[in-house]
Amino acid sequence: MNSFEALRDPKLCKDVLAKIEEAMQGQSLRFMEVCGTHTVALFRSGVHSLLPKSVVHLTGPGCPVCVTHESEVAAYLELAGRSDVIIATFGDLMRVPGPGGASLKKAQAEGARVEVVYSPFDALAVAEANPGDKVVFLGIGFETTAPTVAATVRQAKERGLGNFFVMPFHKLVPPALDALLSDPDMAVEGFMLPGHVSAMIGLEPYRPLAEKYGIPSVVAGFEPLDLLQAILLMAEMKRQGKPMVVNNYKRVVADGGNPKARAILYEVYTPGDALWRGIGMIPGSGLVMSDAYKAFDAFEALGVTLKESKPLPGCRCGEVLKGIMPPNKCPLFAKACTPATPVGPCMVSTEGSCAAYHKYQLDLA
Repeated sequence: MNSFEALRDPKLCKDVLAKIEEAMQGQSLRFMEVCGTHTVALFRSGVHSLLPKSVVHLTGPGCPVCVTHESEVAAYLELAGRSDVIIATFGDLMRVPGPGGASLKKAQAEGARVEVVYSPFDALAVAEANPGDKVVFLGIGFETTAPTVAATVRQAKERGLGNFFVMPFHKLVPPALDALLSDPDMAVEGFMLPGHVSAMIGLEPYRPLAEKYGIPSVVAGFEPLDLLQAILLMAEMKRQGKPMVVNNYKRVVADGGNPKARAILYEVYTPGDALWRGIGMIPGSGLVMSDAYKAFDAFEALGVTLKESKPLPGCRCGEVLKGIMPPNKCPLFAKACTPATPVGPCMVSTEGSCAAYHKYQLDLA
């Protein structure tokens, strides 16, 4: 049995499940997975359905498409309407509903120039091929993708590309977790921390949360045994009253993260305030262009501003992202809101909680 087979071995998983039962000892545990990939992994692996009832899983704000704020959606749709602008974006944003039911997909059908790319570097090629137009890359994502976008901006500067811009909608995870824990409506008792983000930032940014709020946090991988071991570690730390930040994904995540990636990130960007869907403004939770790269900021260069935008009527994605409402308790879930007819972004993205619940048909009764 190789290492990956072991991480999916039913007997080993059953053993850890038994240890979770033993660790609970009458206590309860409400844990939140922060990463959208963990959301899908918990459902696809069946781990979600195997957990004891005393272990409650909450979905979190770990889907980059889902947390993109309504006003940010409105801003890039405004740019898409300009005749001299080409929007370059990852495909997940194409169907995200904006004001009045607008979306990039609809804008494209009506004549807007929108290019789906698979890497921010692809957007550079679009800019080089269209020197008479302004190419705007939509920079969504967390600490995982932001360094690659930063490297793209740096390369645009080195190539002297004056028609390439980024809308910096990036979000930083630790400030969002702090904001969630300070919300009196929240009742999270443990965090399953994102493996991909942690590979960049390491463990240190999470430690103040464990000290301030006294909750256990575990960096986890995405295989069934990874998920179960993370839950076991949280349950044991809660029982012992010794909350810590634990790295249970050492085969990928170094405790110190990736300093080279962070160096590129903070050469191009600097922390700034950011809007999160359902949560609102969180100080220091976003990234803005540093002075040396302001020329590549679409907001600065193209005169775009974020304007107040109302939440989508009936959409409860904000409550889902905060773990207050399970997706299947939304009145629109699987009725007016389906993957074919999404009302909100959590039903659009492949990492969205609502899409995952719908795909795996959880607790629909």
